[in-house]
Amino acid sequence: MKYVFSCYGHKNIRATHCKTIEFTKDPDLTVKGDCIIGVRADFDSMELKKLSRDILITVEVSALKDTFRAVINPNFDDDHEIVFRKSLYKSERTLGVRLNKGSNRLDREIVRLLQDPETVMKVTLEEVKESKSRRDHSEIHPDHSE
Repeated sequence: MKYVFSCYGHKNIRATHCKTIEFTKDPDLTVKGDCIIGVRADFDSMELKKLSRDILITVEVSALKDTFRAVINPNFDDDHEIVFRKSLYKSERTLGVRLNKGSNRLDREIVRLLQDPETVMKVTLEEVKESKSRRDHSEIHPDHSE
């Protein structure tokens, strides 16, 4: 399955958190929201609940792209926020765990562009086949700390 939604930048986007990445439907953001990379997100939580297994998340701004991976939390149940975590912590806001990088490792040019509230980001979530080798598994499931 593949699901696409959009969100916008905000002047306070910093993307400096080392363990999480978040998207929110909120229109505003304080500098304390250091894991948030998109506001005014237009996702449909019922569609997100259809995702399973390992997923590849691609964020696109203009011609720039970056990707990260996570494993779907089947207990996700939030219609306002999407959180991806490196840890195994599974709150209702957590769409994915075992995230392979925090917001601090996203392409810094994308982050710079997202500091403009008019910037639109396309977010694609796509299921990927489970890894067959131990090496592939470690790439998808690296750091389990929160």
